[in-house]
Amino acid sequence: MDAETRRVDARALAPGQTAKLQLRPRGGGSVEGFVVDDAGSVLAYVNACPHAGNPLDLRAPGFYSEDGRHLVCSVHGAVFAPDTGVCTEGPCPGARLDPLTVTRDGDAFVISCPT
Repeated sequence: MDAETRRVDARALAPGQTAKLQLRPRGGGSVEGFVVDDAGSVLAYVNACPHAGNPLDLRAPGFYSEDGRHLVCSVHGAVFAPDTGVCTEGPCPGARLDPLTVTRDGDAFVISCPT
């Protein structure tokens, strides 16, 4: 496995759960991301709010709203649809979280930066 990918055990990620990870894109540096299981669909995003660039979980642990239906930025309250990463409420409507690539490999999800 190269430095651009991380593996997440599929058995450790149940619906409504998230996992954070660090990636090193080919261009260098480091990217923090997170993986979400949205009702059985596994998606991953860069952990940066499109409104101000801060991590979504900067001021509060976790990514989901209290009702578990949306992803929320803890700094300015931007609300995102977990299945698309599109902001539906708050300071950046229509903006979207940067997606990461997710593939399945046996009992793991492989997360990588898009090329």
